[in-house]
Amino acid sequence: MATRVTDSATAVQEIINVTHRYALGLDRSDPDEAINAFTDDAYWDATAVGLERFEGREQILEFFRRDAAAMAEQYHAITNHIVEFDGQDTAHGTNYVLAEGRTKSGGSIKAAAINEDTYRDTPDGWRISGRTITPLTTPQMEEFDA
Repeated sequence: MATRVTDSATAVQEIINVTHRYALGLDRSDPDEAINAFTDDAYWDATAVGLERFEGREQILEFFRRDAAAMAEQYHAITNHIVEFDGQDTAHGTNYVLAEGRTKSGGSIKAAAINEDTYRDTPDGWRISGRTITPLTTPQMEEFDA
């Protein structure tokens, strides 16, 4: 259980910030920054867009490292956050992600998806404890081999 006490408006802003920290870490090719958005026991599931499901911080971090090595450039715009609280230190929500990039091998990616997240308050602030990514349009993942 978390040792911090936050009001709901502050909690929502922390949750939005942590989703943006994830995107910024990916876009800067900084896997350590991206993984800091997640709890140690988190999952990251992108099977619906043709990728994999990863369990736990180490598996997710390894994927983020492969992503950073594969991508020449990329961006993730995350928006349309909806957050609902399940308890004082747990929540769930959705947000949209628009992603585009170019791989080092010359391929390109483009995706519009919805993230269905769970969140948990930790001593270090709100973190993503689970993320399921579902496409809103058909993803283009040309030569993405991370």
